[in-house]
Amino acid sequence: MPLTIETCVARHTGDRKEQQDRVALFAHPQLPATMLAVLADGMGGHTGGAMAAEQVVLKAKQNFEAYAPRSESPEHLLASVINEAHLVIKLTRFTSEQDPHSTAVVLMLQPGRADWAHCGDSRLYHFRGDRLVFRTQDHSLVGELLRSGRIDEASALEHPQRNVLLSCLGSEREPRIDHGCQTPLLAGDSFLLCSDGLWAYFSDQELGSAVAKLPPREAAQQLISQARERADGYGDNITVAIVRLVEAPPRRS
Repeated sequence: MPLTIETCVARHTGDRKEQQDRVALFAHPQLPATMLAVLADGMGGHTGGAMAAEQVVLKAKQNFEAYAPRSESPEHLLASVINEAHLVIKLTRFTSEQDPHSTAVVLMLQPGRADWAHCGDSRLYHFRGDRLVFRTQDHSLVGELLRSGRIDEASALEHPQRNVLLSCLGSEREPRIDHGCQTPLLAGDSFLLCSDGLWAYFSDQELGSAVAKLPPREAAQQLISQARERADGYGDNITVAIVRLVEAPPRRS
């Protein structure tokens, strides 16, 4: 059945002095029904984090516009976005006084398939209806403790080192990049990209319910509002992108 896409991006500064997250959606200039979503959570002092996150979005736009499926795989494209943004961020150290870093999560939709890649602790969720199909694994100290069974999900949310990343863009080490793919795509599939300023306050079930029951714009508004309430005056930057597939309305003759 033919599908169409509903989308929304939203940000909130939270209780920080500066918004250092970036998020964007891009349609391919030549390939029909092909789009890219990118989200980056910048870190690195005043303006440094924002500059790093901006480089992720800029590189995503540049590489996606040059994407040609006959000569490049989706995995190669997504890896190039992260690796090249990492290099640019490292080079900015020589022209600024900051120590910029950023996370990155990138999603590409093509007819019948979705591909994604990420580095850091900004997440991608894939829901089918309100059921969680997939969630990226954080490249963080707490993420490793969870995977090894040394702590549980409840302890992870309160862990004093929950913000320590083991991989990100702009560090001395090459970024760790994890890839994923979903095919085929069905009506009711939704993808949620978000920074830790959002996901830290919700269970997977809560996120899936909001994304499934509400249009993307309303879901984003509700989630941000609830995150602000639960942060109780200590909230980080909040950034979210929602991409939902629905049945296309029948064409009139």
